[in-house]
Amino acid sequence: MSNILIIKHGSLGDIAQASGAIQDIFENHKYDKLYLLTTKSYFDLFKKNPFITDVILDKRLSRFNLIYLYSLMRSIKKLNIQKVYDLQNSPRTNFYKRILFPNSNLNNWSSSETTLPKDKTKEEFDENPVLDRFEHQLKTSGLITKHTMFPDFSWSCSDINNIKDEYKLDKYIVLFPFCSPHLSHKKWPYYNELIDLIKNKYQDQYKIVVAPGLDEINDAKEINAICILDNGKAIDISQLSSLIKDSSFVIANDTGPAHMAAHLNAKGLTLFGSHTTAHKVSIERENFKVMQVSDLNKLSAIEVFEKLTNFLN
Repeated sequence: MSNILIIKHGSLGDIAQASGAIQDIFENHKYDKLYLLTTKSYFDLFKKNPFITDVILDKRLSRFNLIYLYSLMRSIKKLNIQKVYDLQNSPRTNFYKRILFPNSNLNNWSSSETTLPKDKTKEEFDENPVLDRFEHQLKTSGLITKHTMFPDFSWSCSDINNIKDEYKLDKYIVLFPFCSPHLSHKKWPYYNELIDLIKNKYQDQYKIVVAPGLDEINDAKEINAICILDNGKAIDISQLSSLIKDSSFVIANDTGPAHMAAHLNAKGLTLFGSHTTAHKVSIERENFKVMQVSDLNKLSAIEVFEKLTNFLN
């Protein structure tokens, strides 16, 4: 039995995408112990993952904080890790590689760098879709992959019967109209117009809900939908997963919840501007589709509504 380390710091959408890769690592190391290094935001979430033996917290303090860095590396080295699967593939995790395995190679450290195709630069390789990159990394590391291209994020769900009872949720549509302030180019501006169209056609057939994050609760007041909270606070990731999975339909900007929906096999639609392509971020699935336009401000509510009705009818 060996000890294996997986690194996945975030973000939320990226964790949903990595679910299949983590499952494949588990199935190729069934007799080993799998540890996962992540950040505070996702520590409790990964504790629920059935394929992980234990979770290690990385506070991600400055790399110049030598006391913290020494403490973290010491705790990892105590586990006598035989191999690392770096699914974050960031400059920070590459820095960790130089400390943990200064003479690293593919035998002890699997990353996009150590598995890079000989005819590609890292920048060129990173233009490939996210799931394709995971697939290449794991296959080049000698693993058999069955799940990497088909992530299943349902392990993240929890019981939300109390929330459903409180808001009397049966058939409902979830909207994610929010975006980080620095990503305003991802924000579609016509959610209230879309809500009016849905209510006019479907009357009381579907409730329309939003589930804001901690910093989005005030923004939710601007949306004409039921705001889902848990005792006045934002619901946690596991509750959000269940809310999405049990919904009739999801409409979202290109944010973490959209990627969650895609890999929870939810029916839905995400709205993309020109910031990237749906193909590159591996978000389009059998039940989850994309509307991509050059300018989200020019995508009308009626166009989105027509796509929605095609799904629901």
